[in-house]
Amino acid sequence: MKTTEKPFEEKQSTELAIGSFIVSTILFVLYIVTNANTNILIVAFPFVASAIVLNSIMLFHLIDKFIELTEQRKDIAVKILILLSNIPVTMLYYSIVMKL
Repeated sequence: MKTTEKPFEEKQSTELAIGSFIVSTILFVLYIVTNANTNILIVAFPFVASAIVLNSIMLFHLIDKFIELTEQRKDIAVKILILLSNIPVTMLYYSIVMKL
């Protein structure tokens, strides 16, 4: 009997990654446009802290699903990579902000 492989249909991880990227980019642009106004950093810090926690929870969830669902590993691996793609962008933003 042949089993059909259904795709991994969880969309929250991609939405979280894209949402985190958009909000962090908006905060970064606001910081640059306002000539390094520290009030933007006061607003950005709670966002960054919560984004780290939420993205970490989602990463552990995806790793758990990667281990459990062996037939859907390719789809889950792509979602993990999308989630992890925010790290280099965040490091770039951080290095630019520290140099200003």
